[in-house]
Amino acid sequence: MPKKLEVLYENKPCYNIIIENNFEKLVENIIEISPNTDRKVCIFTDDLVGSHYEKEVRERLREKFNLVITYTIPNGENSKTLSNVEKLYEELIKNHFDRRDLLIALGGGVVGDMTGFAAATYLRGIDFIQVPTSLLSQVDSSIGGKTGVDYLQYKNMVGAFYMPKLVYINTATLNTLSDAQLASGMGEVVKHGLIRNEAYYAWMETHSAGVLARDPQVMEELIYESCKIKKAVVEEDPKEQGIRAYLNFGHTLGHAIERLSNFQLFHGQCVSLGMACASYISWKRGYISEADYTHVLAVLETFHLPTKLSLPIAPQDVVSVSKSDKKMVGKRVKFVLLHGIGNAAIDMDVSDEEMLEALATLSE
Repeated sequence: MPKKLEVLYENKPCYNIIIENNFEKLVENIIEISPNTDRKVCIFTDDLVGSHYEKEVRERLREKFNLVITYTIPNGENSKTLSNVEKLYEELIKNHFDRRDLLIALGGGVVGDMTGFAAATYLRGIDFIQVPTSLLSQVDSSIGGKTGVDYLQYKNMVGAFYMPKLVYINTATLNTLSDAQLASGMGEVVKHGLIRNEAYYAWMETHSAGVLARDPQVMEELIYESCKIKKAVVEEDPKEQGIRAYLNFGHTLGHAIERLSNFQLFHGQCVSLGMACASYISWKRGYISEADYTHVLAVLETFHLPTKLSLPIAPQDVVSVSKSDKKMVGKRVKFVLLHGIGNAAIDMDVSDEEMLEALATLSE
């Protein structure tokens, strides 16, 4: 059954998350937001996602909108650059896009983040819609209005908070994901349970066979429950002044590993390694039991997520790069630890020695 969630911003309705198993109601939902079919539409996608879904989405849009164009970038994190956003600006200018027009992000987290950033900055802001096609983007990056690009070696260093007008999730797009991409999305799903909902964490483990088999009903429920968690957190703290930082569990060291791997590892795989380290520190500090820690590792491995680092990356380099992360506060790392399963907290005093000890477990 289709599902719907309404996301609030500053206690007012802002946009809906629609969960369907096809694209049939995409245009209907767009027109529900704004009946203006004179607006121009630009689909922003990558070559991999575009090969599967761009034609269908474009043809559906052309049934109602006069001008629909597509701008495509190469698939992968290495495309998440200011220069590619500049090329999109050029395409919009060339086609005379104005503030009444619309951008559509058709793809995973890279495409969604870039489209949102372009929408936030082109003509000081035009509308955009998220059509996330990866599990990671469906449960996490498409929700909450975080947009941006990587800059030099720093992930998501340039960006803006800018809310979409709609998030339209077609769960059938999960069928074209690689196993590694599905696992990457599960990194964020497991994180949601660990930081916010112990019962959901237990549920996903119980339903692991259905997840790995991509059972449609299991995946719909999984996406819906994760979206509810992400929605609740971003509604309470839309600009990461407090509890939204809990969503960074596993990301401090995970982002550093991701960058040092030159994106050979997917985001969710790096988050998994970061969560393994953060769980280890949580155990060593006495916040969770050893049994909880080993169970976290087992759950990650159940979903084919790594708990060991397969690349020759030095722990000291990971710690050094983590100090350049945008989550730094002064000279201190804003580190998220578990104070119990389903209960995250921010710690500002995690030492280099603790991080190095945790990182050492990735190669044992």
